[in-house]
Amino acid sequence: MKNIVLIFALMFACCASSVSANEPASIVPTNKAATEWWMPRHEEKLLLKEQMGKVDLVFLGDSITHYWETKAPQVWQQYYAKRNALNLGFSADRTENVLWRLQNGEVANIDPKLLVLMIGTNNTGQRQDAPKDTALGIKKIIESLETKLPNTKVLLLAIFPRGATVDDPLRKINDEINLIIKDFDDGARVHYLDINHIFLDEKGNLSKSVMKDLLHPNKDQYQVWAEAIEPKITALMAEND
Repeated sequence: MKNIVLIFALMFACCASSVSANEPASIVPTNKAATEWWMPRHEEKLLLKEQMGKVDLVFLGDSITHYWETKAPQVWQQYYAKRNALNLGFSADRTENVLWRLQNGEVANIDPKLLVLMIGTNNTGQRQDAPKDTALGIKKIIESLETKLPNTKVLLLAIFPRGATVDDPLRKINDEINLIIKDFDDGARVHYLDINHIFLDEKGNLSKSVMKDLLHPNKDQYQVWAEAIEPKITALMAEND
C-alpha cells in the first residue's frame, strides 16, 4: 500500500513539474533578490505606501517608470504629486517580477482610482521572449490587478519603441506585443493607449536626442510623456466631473 501511495505521489510530482516546465517564464512570479538594491526598494515601497495613506494613482513598470524619480522628479511633482501618486517602477523588471511584487504586498490596502501600466521591454531585451509569452505575462498582471484592485481602472500603455529604426529586431518584437495587448482594452476597466508616435520621426526612426540609449526616454521626454497621457489620466480619474 505504501508503495502505491509513493508511486502516485511521484507521478503527481512529475506531472506538476511538467506543467511548471511548460509555463513561460513570463508568467511565473519571480523576485530579483539577487540584485542588491531590488528587495530594499520593494520594502521601501511597502513602507511608503503605508506612510502615504491615500493613494489615488499608481505607475507600475520597469526602469522607464522607475526613472521618473531620477530623471524628471519636477515633472512628477507637477503632474502627479497632487494626485497622491505612487511610483512602482523597478529597473530591469520583466512581467514575472511585477507579478511577484503584486503577490507580495505592493498594492495591498490601497484603492487607487487609476493604475498606469507599462511592462515588457525587458522580456524582449533580456531574453527575447516570444511576443505571445510577454503578452500573456501582461494579461496575468491585469488579472492580478483585477483581483487585488477591483475598483481601479488600468491605463495600459503600449511598450515604448526601442532601436533606431522600424526594422530593429527588438523594436519589431515590442510592436508584435503591442498588437496583442491592444485587445486587452475592454472599454470599461482596462484602457489601452499607444503614444509611441510622439517619440518617432515621420519615418518611424528613433533619435538619440529622444532616447540616448534608444531605449529610455531622455530627461526632457518625460515632460512630453506626461503631456501625452494627461487627457486620458484626467478622464479616467474622473477629474472633469
